[in-house]
Amino acid sequence: MEIATIVVVVLVISTALIFDFTNGFHDTANAMATSIATGALKPKTAVIAAGTLNLVGAFLSTEVAKTISGGIINEQAVTILPEFIFAGLVGAIVWNLLTWLVGLPSSSSHALFGGLVGAVIVGAGVQGVNFLAVLTKVLIPALISPIIAGLASFIAVKLIYLVVRKLDEKYVEDGFRHGQTITACLVALSHGTNDAQKTMGIITLTLIAVGAQASGTGPQMWVVFICGFAIALGTYTGGWRVIRTLGKGLTEINTPQGFAAEASSAATILVSSHLGFALSTTQVCSGSIIGTGLGKRGNKVNWGVAGRMVIAWLVTFPASGLVGAAACALARTGMGGTVAVAIIGLGVALVIFRLSKRNPINSANVNESPDVRLTPKQGGGNAVSATAA
Repeated sequence: MEIATIVVVVLVISTALIFDFTNGFHDTANAMATSIATGALKPKTAVIAAGTLNLVGAFLSTEVAKTISGGIINEQAVTILPEFIFAGLVGAIVWNLLTWLVGLPSSSSHALFGGLVGAVIVGAGVQGVNFLAVLTKVLIPALISPIIAGLASFIAVKLIYLVVRKLDEKYVEDGFRHGQTITACLVALSHGTNDAQKTMGIITLTLIAVGAQASGTGPQMWVVFICGFAIALGTYTGGWRVIRTLGKGLTEINTPQGFAAEASSAATILVSSHLGFALSTTQVCSGSIIGTGLGKRGNKVNWGVAGRMVIAWLVTFPASGLVGAAACALARTGMGGTVAVAIIGLGVALVIFRLSKRNPINSANVNESPDVRLTPKQGGGNAVSATAA
């Protein structure tokens, strides 16, 4: 293997782990937003538990990783260069950071797939993408899974309130608060079985592309470990901006609703991971939360926020695909182009983090407001908000 190829492979693996890290802090909300919002878990305790269980979940299944490394991309039909994968990862990371900045629970999974598909089309042509696999393993599950999870949580909430309608409200709240500890941990575990696999699949695809691993094989143990560790570390940092939107922005949630939402999400994600469906855990958890809001009489769902989330979901795949395609067009010009993509991506990330410091959201203030603003609210100023009209 040539020195230049080794350098690019190391760059791709490093970038994949950065994506895994952003996936962790972007999607912490999926597991813990409702538990934090209801007070079932303290914010810091929640993210520590989520990070630990993400790491454990990464070792429980590799079916989703196999879908990515040997299903979506036709590595046997065309030559897939590491530069293509690197460009796709840059597209996914940029979109993840942008949506995190404004607190939108968009899909890290679809950002990754969109970036990868866009890069491969530019680099190898449309024959490099298995569109049937994209449709059956990614897009159809994306449409069906939040509906299934939402319906399940809607029914669960109805049944819960039917059973406990004659019990003291404080007793019910306290009981389900303990139950939420278990269901939140199940969501975190299931998140590890699904989302950590995606980066494993990307690294495995890179190794196959350079001949370091046989085509059709699954991720090696060292790949499983570093991917599990990266997503766990990202989760531990706490994606507080997205946690605020999911926990407070969609609907008011009490502990029975939080229990129902988490149980429905965990069941949907675990079944999908077993079947190798690379679905969006963000969409599943959002669907569950909306289902609980509709399931409790008198509860209101903030359809404005929900609508913006759906728009973000629809835009994620093509937007990250365009970024991945542009990055690939530059990266395929040679080592200089690849380095330029890395520098541009790093510059964009630094700007986004700088903007986030204008109005930081952390474990101390995550439950103070349903709004995620780019600047502090001062006397009704012109702050940009993810939940504003």
